[in-house]
Amino acid sequence: MDNYTLRPLTISDYDVVYALWQKTEGMGLGDSDTREAIAAFLERNCGLSIVACSSDDQIVGAVLCGHDGRRGYLHHLAVALAHRKQGIGRALVNEGVAKLAAHKIQKVNLFLFAQNSEGRTFWQHQGWTAREDIVLVQKALCRPLIKAQRSTA
Repeated sequence: MDNYTLRPLTISDYDVVYALWQKTEGMGLGDSDTREAIAAFLERNCGLSIVACSSDDQIVGAVLCGHDGRRGYLHHLAVALAHRKQGIGRALVNEGVAKLAAHKIQKVNLFLFAQNSEGRTFWQHQGWTAREDIVLVQKALCRPLIKAQRSTA
């Protein structure tokens, strides 16, 4: 990770980060990923989300990081294909976890599509374990604004 720096993700990064998410296989994007929704998330979790920048200040990785006061959550970890296997993903995760720990959050959760085997392998190598005793149950509170997409590219 020698040629990369980490900094807080801001709403001005949205277009570049959203494009990165769209190119990331196994990423699910939907209504909660609009500019307005991400701005609200960043405001509520000020300074916790992170981008990784190359030596020429291009964003090559990102992770949304936040908490509800009890549990921490990581969302949408992505590293550009050409910059993988250099420790960027691990650095983003470690920085996010450290920020959550500074807020006295003791456990961190994330959501991973069941068929995302590459993602599962990454998280297992980072020391994370899948909980087989929990089922995600969800209810939409409003009509979707944009159609959810699952990128495989």
